[in-house]
Amino acid sequence: MGFGLAFSPLVPIELLWAAAGVAAVIALLLIVSRTRGAALRTAALALLVFALANPSLTREDREPLSSVAVVVVDKSPSQSFGERAAQAETARTTLLQRLQRIPGLEVRTVEAGQADGETDGTRLFSALTAALSDVPPDRVAGAFLITDGRVHDVPDPAGLGFAAPLHALITGVANERDRRVVLVSAPRFGIVGQQQTVTFRVEDSGGNGGAAQVRISRDGELLEQRTVTPGALSRLQVQIPHAGPNIVEIEASPLQGELTPVNNRAVVSIDGVRDKLRVLLVSGEPHSGERTWRNLLKSDANVDLVHFTILRPPEKQDGTPINELSLIAFPTRELFQQKINEFQLIIFDRYARQGVLPIIYFDNIARYVRDGGAVLVAAGPDYASQTSIWKTPLDAILPAEPTGRMTETPFYARLTDLGRRHPVTRGLEGGGEDPPHWSRWFRLVDTNAANGSTLMQGPDDKPLLLLARHDEGRVALLLSDHIWLWARGYEGGGPHLDLLRRLSHWLMKQPELEEEALRMSVRGRDVTVQRQTMGDTVEAVTVTTPSGKTRTITLDAGDPGVWRKTFAADELGLWRATDGKFTALANVGPANPREFTEVTSTTDVLASLSAATGGDSRRLVDGASLTVPRIVAVRSSDTYKGDEWLGLKMRDVSVVRGIGVLPMFAGFLGLLLLIGSLAATWAREGR
Repeated sequence: MGFGLAFSPLVPIELLWAAAGVAAVIALLLIVSRTRGAALRTAALALLVFALANPSLTREDREPLSSVAVVVVDKSPSQSFGERAAQAETARTTLLQRLQRIPGLEVRTVEAGQADGETDGTRLFSALTAALSDVPPDRVAGAFLITDGRVHDVPDPAGLGFAAPLHALITGVANERDRRVVLVSAPRFGIVGQQQTVTFRVEDSGGNGGAAQVRISRDGELLEQRTVTPGALSRLQVQIPHAGPNIVEIEASPLQGELTPVNNRAVVSIDGVRDKLRVLLVSGEPHSGERTWRNLLKSDANVDLVHFTILRPPEKQDGTPINELSLIAFPTRELFQQKINEFQLIIFDRYARQGVLPIIYFDNIARYVRDGGAVLVAAGPDYASQTSIWKTPLDAILPAEPTGRMTETPFYARLTDLGRRHPVTRGLEGGGEDPPHWSRWFRLVDTNAANGSTLMQGPDDKPLLLLARHDEGRVALLLSDHIWLWARGYEGGGPHLDLLRRLSHWLMKQPELEEEALRMSVRGRDVTVQRQTMGDTVEAVTVTTPSGKTRTITLDAGDPGVWRKTFAADELGLWRATDGKFTALANVGPANPREFTEVTSTTDVLASLSAATGGDSRRLVDGASLTVPRIVAVRSSDTYKGDEWLGLKMRDVSVVRGIGVLPMFAGFLGLLLLIGSLAATWAREGR
């Protein structure tokens, strides 16, 4: 409770000061002239001026507020190494018991630093700020951090938000040993088929462990092993074999007695991008669907298209030499012998043998496929004719032999059971209905028994779209030239863009279109394991966490040919999944989390901030025993630490709960004072 004096003038402040001035002049004249009763008259004038000022006595009812101390406990993954977790729990229990004995102190406890898959590093000060968000800075008595010292959001002293001691109690022990792989430079992107350079070094803490054996893998496949000297830079040339993520792992052998092997591995994810996909399109004759292929390929900026059209149909053989039929000669020798391996895909669109390509060039094409190339044949009446390209060395790689007959009747292109599972045709818009929700076709080339995979079929279950593999290469055969009806919107059209784009990408070995594959994807903290297969069942998958723990999961059936399972990741870093045949990798959070970059405990990171606030950063374990310092309540000081104690800055803060006001010149009391002063003056004059 406190008392005070307040004024609420009855007249404007200027008039009040004028009245005070006049009263002061009159009082001075009375005193200088030694007039009888000058003192009483001066007192009466003063009371009049005082009454105009309207003074009041005030009384405040105050309630003292407690000081606030916060204990932040580090729960980051690095706290699980050694005995740190047990040390932190013991320190928290002892510290809270001692803090709760201090009168007038409110204690708050918060856990922080848990890995969530979205933040990188241990962030204790964010949690500290959140815990004090509703506390004025002048109530904060101090903060305690129980941590291994590896904190990644340490602010400047000015940005701490309060003027009170910060103490760090460090878990772990001094002189811990650890080995880690440090990435010096690593590219984010690489051209498919070219090499990229990764620079790294191996670092040892707590002593020299000698040379390290380093294993280098790409997408789970061992590339090489080498011996490196800790501290020395090493350069690695990595081939980028495919588009999409290429995950390179650099793993060093463990150091004897080291704290943890979790940071002995560094991960580099290099996104492979294709420089240009070179496609050769050979149209045997002008027809309605020719522009469908050209428009599709030209719409993709990543495709470098070379297109030739044979303008003379077979029935117009007049003996004119081939080299005299065009302004630009068809460079057959250059395309099909010298530079054939530069193309990722060759498309024959209604092409028939016309003497343009010698037979030996077809032999080159068949060899090109076996060596890893791709051929797509979009067939029409040409394929059923006597000049069919089946009657060339390509018959060894084409998946179906023509019978010489055509089926010319309206029909719907339907997906086969295999087609519903295959990534090229799975989920095509409109294909899940019967009849399919797309337009009809009117011509189909009849073939004998196919030796490839039939994804689409026509009337009487005749093959329509077939895929086949030969050694390292791939072949596709489309036995109708009426896909242009979908492109023109006839009867509502159909998904020609999706079908042709997927077909082309499968031929060019895009990873996402593989029939048999195991994949992992990450979204936030959710990891999805997906198995693509053409079979009816899949094996259980073994998942390995970044720290080396394993678990077995059973995948659930989803879309046809797809099995998947989603689970929450509880660790940052590289996760692995394998079913014994395939291996998939995925990274949760940053590729190389700061949490595992340096794992040895230290007092240095928080020492300067603690010292700037008058606090201390010290180890809990000094020698063989764990010691928690005494806590001392300090009212005012520049330092809050000693050899065996740590201090808190106790605050004298209160809040006003009520105010009482008593006007001095109101009512009977004011009237009595004024009348009394006039009566005293009159009595003095009457003597």
